[in-house]
Amino acid sequence: MKLLNDWGFSLQSLKTGERGEFWVALQGLLFLAVVLLPIYRLPGTALTPPWLYVAWGIGGAIALFALVLMGKGLLDLGQSLTPLPYPREDGTLVQSGVYSIVRHPIYSGVILATLGYAIAQQSLSHFAFAILFLLFFNAKSAREEAWLTEKYPDYPQYQQRVKKLLPWIF
Repeated sequence: MKLLNDWGFSLQSLKTGERGEFWVALQGLLFLAVVLLPIYRLPGTALTPPWLYVAWGIGGAIALFALVLMGKGLLDLGQSLTPLPYPREDGTLVQSGVYSIVRHPIYSGVILATLGYAIAQQSLSHFAFAILFLLFFNAKSAREEAWLTEKYPDYPQYQQRVKKLLPWIF
């Protein structure tokens, strides 16, 4: 229970969603949906070796990069980590490590892991979900960044220097 309180959860905020609890709930549903999502390929478009191995290699490399982003993002946040988009009261603005190349590396990792899986499996349904994750995390991070700007006066300068969701791209 202490961990939930440290992260910013309270009975009041769970009822009102004032710290972004509803975003977290929707994110959980999206995670469940992508895991249960069937692979859909256009009929007659399945790759054959050696192209299949190329797709596995590219998808695997993207997924591995995604895991590094997520893992390093979790480690670099340290005591500032919270599943809520609302920043911790005792948190600090982290701009070093992986946060020097992308502002939301954990979100980036989810998007890229889904994309990597979609490529490896040649799954149109998972590719569509990668786009859905991009749209969802773009909206969620916009709310999160409004709170971060309120708490940290130097956040706008950080936004100007570092891409939001896709390292070096967006």
